[in-house]
Amino acid sequence: MVLAERMRWIGRWGRWLLLATLLVYLFLPIVAVVLYAFSTKWTAHILPDAYTLKHWGSALSDVRLVDVALRTFVLAAGVTVLDVLLIVPAIYWQWTRNPKIRPHLELTAAIPFVLPYIVIAFGILSLSGQFIPTLQGTVWLLALGHVAIAFPFFYWAVDGAMAAANIPLLNEAAQTCGATPLKTLRQIVLPNVASGIATGSMLVFAVSFNEFALVQILVGARFETISLYSLDLLTGANADFNKLAIITCLTFVIVFFMSAASVYLNRGQTQTSRLVTGAKSTK
Repeated sequence: MVLAERMRWIGRWGRWLLLATLLVYLFLPIVAVVLYAFSTKWTAHILPDAYTLKHWGSALSDVRLVDVALRTFVLAAGVTVLDVLLIVPAIYWQWTRNPKIRPHLELTAAIPFVLPYIVIAFGILSLSGQFIPTLQGTVWLLALGHVAIAFPFFYWAVDGAMAAANIPLLNEAAQTCGATPLKTLRQIVLPNVASGIATGSMLVFAVSFNEFALVQILVGARFETISLYSLDLLTGANADFNKLAIITCLTFVIVFFMSAASVYLNRGQTQTSRLVTGAKSTK
């Protein structure tokens, strides 16, 4: 009994120790970046020598930084909308009309994990040069590239939501009531997979907002984004590490609030989906 009690005690404290270590591992770099964004100088001490808001005032009044942030935000939002419009109908069609395309979608979703982004970028560059050379160097080609590399994150989130909501059963019930496929998608499917769409959209936005390889190869300085501007601050002749830390903080805040907004707007959707599915199954 004493040995069993000691083992339970060790296991309980071991879990807390593991959790604390994980939290330190995850949040210590974030804390260091935030401190550096407010520091005047950080040399021989564990904390900065002094603090100032001067770097923040300089960064937020920098026209180039504001333009880059807005440009990157618009690009990420546009890519997210394109993924929603293209992928949700395809997954719905896969679940209700043509299950045979599922292996092809699964294979397509694996490509961004198998090939490095730099290889994908050169592939897009070569393919567009052969068939649509006028797109080269434009933001439209970059947006299409981001839609492609963000596809698996959105696909698996929405596919899982459709599986949990039992979309084939809901679709059959809607067809029995005389609903058209478009009406079924708009009024039945979308409300029941809203949580999956929100999760996938958040991931797509984050991928597009922070992506570097495709931006560098497909458009370069012609469409400067946060990632390219950060590289310039890190390696350029006028390197500014404090401003780089501020950009990192702003990026984290933007992605965090986008995630929080998606969770808030879709609160209760998962439970509603389960209740609706359960009611259909009972009938």
